[in-house]
Amino acid sequence: MNAPVNLPEHTTDQRLGIIDCDVHPYPRPGAFNPYLSERWRKHIAEYGKFNCGIYADRGTYPRFSPNTSRRDSWPPGGGLPGSDVDFIRQQLLDPYNIAYGVLEPLLGGNTSRNLEEAAALCSAMNDWQAYDFVDHDPRLRASILVPQDDAEMSIKEIEKRSGDWRFCQIQLGSKTSEPLGRRRYWPIFAAAVEHGFSIGLHIGGTQSSPPSAGGWPQFYIEDHQVLSHSMQNQAASLILEGVFEQFPTLKVVLIEGGFAWAPTLGWRLDNHWAKMRDEVPHLKRKPSDYMKTNLWWATQPVEEPEHPQDLRQIFDWIGWDRMMYSSDYPHWDFDDPHLAFKFQMTETEKRMLFRDNALDVYTFR
Repeated sequence: MNAPVNLPEHTTDQRLGIIDCDVHPYPRPGAFNPYLSERWRKHIAEYGKFNCGIYADRGTYPRFSPNTSRRDSWPPGGGLPGSDVDFIRQQLLDPYNIAYGVLEPLLGGNTSRNLEEAAALCSAMNDWQAYDFVDHDPRLRASILVPQDDAEMSIKEIEKRSGDWRFCQIQLGSKTSEPLGRRRYWPIFAAAVEHGFSIGLHIGGTQSSPPSAGGWPQFYIEDHQVLSHSMQNQAASLILEGVFEQFPTLKVVLIEGGFAWAPTLGWRLDNHWAKMRDEVPHLKRKPSDYMKTNLWWATQPVEEPEHPQDLRQIFDWIGWDRMMYSSDYPHWDFDDPHLAFKFQMTETEKRMLFRDNALDVYTFR
């Protein structure tokens, strides 16, 4: 392994550039092997990863087209989109003046039913992010992947990375074995607060039950749409089960799950709470208040109403201090920061959306 590069200074350009909260790295063949023990290299070569899901492989063509990526994002030197730091620099970091790009690996390291395997894969993927990406361009920052169903091993991984400037958040998925408000996950939140990390809650995760509460969808468009439902469920669980009462400084970013639903979720929860607050006496405030102090929303995929000014109204309802830009590079529904928002913003609002809110949420050392 290479030694980490020196921590870059906070230059004027970094402070004023855009912060992208959702950049997806992908591995070249065998990329994790240097960071896996011989036992786990042999195990994965012989048995593969024991997915927590009912699909042998969900990433089939044309659904993922392939790898859910833009046609122009395949590196000219070979490999998958998102696997070549030089090409990420050429397509994303330089042309859009990205000060920091938060890596969000979607590689299933934390979804194995074999929790020892999950812990080994998460650790290897964390090393891979740090050495193969951040060390090659410190504008990229890594997420700490953890085997969330094993709280003890998750805490060990968080502690291992807590002093490493290359990591800026802890990543969890929106689909988990149980809703994240359950107390089995609270030790992870305690470790996040102790070590100054936010939680990046990215869409996806385990798939051991139908994605819809109504059962299995018939069409891809349905399956794609109900992804956002898992994010709403997690937001409600975190609030109602008292996570933010127990950990009032915990910061959770909801990534790639949409955001137009947030105001109506708050209104509906407040209405229910007004009638049934005696069931949740541990809540000291109405649910929407926690949404305004502990939750943030990454913007991709940006909602596209017929009248762009309606989107501004949604931002106003949620709160400009809650919104953070994300591109979803290199996926096919990439949001260009110059084109995605078709309404007028003040300079203050632009700074909040594209930089300042993320500086307040993430741990950029």
